Amino acid sequence: MDIIEIIALAIIQGLTEFLPVFSSAHLILPSALLGWNDQGLAFDVAVHVGSLIAVIGYFRKEIVELIGCWFGSFLDGVTRKVGLAGILFWRRFRLVWRVWCLMNLLKITYAQSP
Repeated sequence: MDIIEIIALAIIQGLTEFLPVFSSAHLILPSALLGWNDQGLAFDVAVHVGSLIAVIGYFRKEIVELIGCWFGSFLDGVTRKVGLAGILFWRRFRLVWRVWCLMNLLKITYAQSP
């Protein structure tokens, strides 16, 4: 690959990354249409990692704020109470789920036996 192909594919990647299409199709299609060699998996991964770094860089303030709020929520008393309620609910739900599955399994087993 020469530098022109790399720059063209990088620009195409940047412009079309967030379109609802297969994420590598916009890298394969120009190569196929223009008769360029396949760029290989390493190039695809490098371009996608570049897109990820660009998105993280663009939204860095929001990401830091979200992470800070998430960690701060553990210091809140309400979060601990809701978490405890969730744990208690999950234990009860898991027991009811197991009993329901066992009852249906027995029902299916007895219904199929002659």
